[in-house]
Amino acid sequence: MMDIVLTFGLAFLLAWPIGRYMARIFTGEKTFLDSIFNPLENLLFRIVGVDAAKGMTWKGYAKALLFSNLFVGIIAYLVFLLQGRLPLNPDGIPGTSWDLALHTAASFITNTNQQHYSGQAQLSYLAQMIAITALQIITPAAGLAALVAILRGLMGGRNADAKAGEARDLGNYYVDVTKAITRIFIPFAFFLALLLTWQGVPSTFSGAKVATTLEGTEQIIPVGPVAAMVAIKQLGTNGGGWYGPNSAVPLENPTALSNLFSTVAIILLPIAIVFMTGYFLKRRSVGMMILSVTTLSSILLTVAVVVAENQPNAAFNGLAAEGTNMEGKEVRFGATASALWGTLTTQTSNGSVNSMHDSFTPLGGMIPLLGMLINETYGGVGVGMINFFLFLFLTVFIAGLMVGRTPELFGRKLEAKEIKLAAIALLIQPLLILVPTAITLAVPSLTGNSNPGFHGISQVLYEYTSAFANNGSGFEGLGDNTVWWNVTASINLILGRFIPITAPLAIAGYLARKRVAPESAGTLKISTPIFAATTFSVIILLTLLNFLPVLVLGPIGEQLVSVPEIQGPQVAGAEQTAPHASLLTPHTFGEPQ
Repeated sequence: MMDIVLTFGLAFLLAWPIGRYMARIFTGEKTFLDSIFNPLENLLFRIVGVDAAKGMTWKGYAKALLFSNLFVGIIAYLVFLLQGRLPLNPDGIPGTSWDLALHTAASFITNTNQQHYSGQAQLSYLAQMIAITALQIITPAAGLAALVAILRGLMGGRNADAKAGEARDLGNYYVDVTKAITRIFIPFAFFLALLLTWQGVPSTFSGAKVATTLEGTEQIIPVGPVAAMVAIKQLGTNGGGWYGPNSAVPLENPTALSNLFSTVAIILLPIAIVFMTGYFLKRRSVGMMILSVTTLSSILLTVAVVVAENQPNAAFNGLAAEGTNMEGKEVRFGATASALWGTLTTQTSNGSVNSMHDSFTPLGGMIPLLGMLINETYGGVGVGMINFFLFLFLTVFIAGLMVGRTPELFGRKLEAKEIKLAAIALLIQPLLILVPTAITLAVPSLTGNSNPGFHGISQVLYEYTSAFANNGSGFEGLGDNTVWWNVTASINLILGRFIPITAPLAIAGYLARKRVAPESAGTLKISTPIFAATTFSVIILLTLLNFLPVLVLGPIGEQLVSVPEIQGPQVAGAEQTAPHASLLTPHTFGEPQ
């Protein structure tokens, strides 16, 4: 259990000063990197024609965010299509198909990095650097910038002294993104890349290496500037990986120390953002309330998956001595370290893996699903806190009605317009996840699915949940590089990213224009333990109401039939007695078992 203690201990120890540093950046206070980056940024702004002193309303901020993401998305799409004709391609890798290029571009502009390809075999060095690694820096910066704009709106905007009803200045999107890139992501990723290179992660532009195995055959080993990509994919809650199997590959994650560094990096900035929020709002008690709710969720999810993965694998009943579930795991790390990574990567929107989630026990695989469905335990960089504020708006409204107080947040009334926007952003989730899941399962001849029964439902549900949550991990027994999967997942990726960002931006813009009511005995206080418990309850209840039925049909049902004591005489011996026995027997989805 030392892995768990070290990971959380280091993350919290580093997150507090980093959160304070990030708050200083976006509130305009001086930082030690200003003397280096201010001249470079001012030159860049003059070249591209950005007036750094000019603020934006929420509409202007949202337009800038959407336009810039569309622009870089088109560039990435073209790079994937044309990489065979472009430089930095020593292995002669051809361009991708149109649908794979669409999905990959959509995946990386949404900070998801859901991979329907194997990077070492299907992408050139240029594509990996320009269309992958560069977007892994830009897209988390965009999410962080959106959060900063929302926080400014909750504080009344930068022109908080304006008259009630006037549009408010939420900052300049391009300035916020640039500061996030230059002062946070590049320096931190550079330092982590050095640590990973020290541990043996490749960092080279040479072509693939050829090795002779003990059997005398030749093996081609792809390399490249791997360390830089791994560093930013972890810190930016990007996920993905240079290699298809991700950080389960020894070249991408060679040692116990590299595994620790990478695991801490998954949650470092999401936790730091919680501290940043308290400092930014000048309400540290609110930050601590948020930290208590998210940390409680994290502990429960972590304990659940670690316990589940330390249980015997039902597929080996009667075949071997009982032990932890080592199917799909690296023996270098074991069940606990793999389970810890698996839950932290889905509590955030990271999505990187050091084991195969498809091989987790049924309940062990359900916990990552729950992490993505909740999607705000710590969440992605910026967007995790934005998702939390959606639940916070809803909880303030519900709690205010329950106790007979006017729903207010920081002295500003939450009215019908704001709650409708929050409800749309929250309810779009079950629509975009459950509808394509149902179609995919109902028409297997069109969509394709590699598993029958309960596990097949879990696989499909996981894929669409991962896309909507901008996570990127997958139950990778699924053959997902098809037109159906690429197009439908792309829709989920884009809508799951930008609706939950623009709706809270609009809410913050509307709230900022309202008159501030002074706090009184009738004000609903949101920094109390009772309100924290209410927020936690709203999050859990809303998630279960939306998704408990499909979880029963998927991982819970699979768990029930894999337990010998409750199988009964009619079920014992069927294919589903093993968590993944369906992989051993060829049949199509929906066939009687």
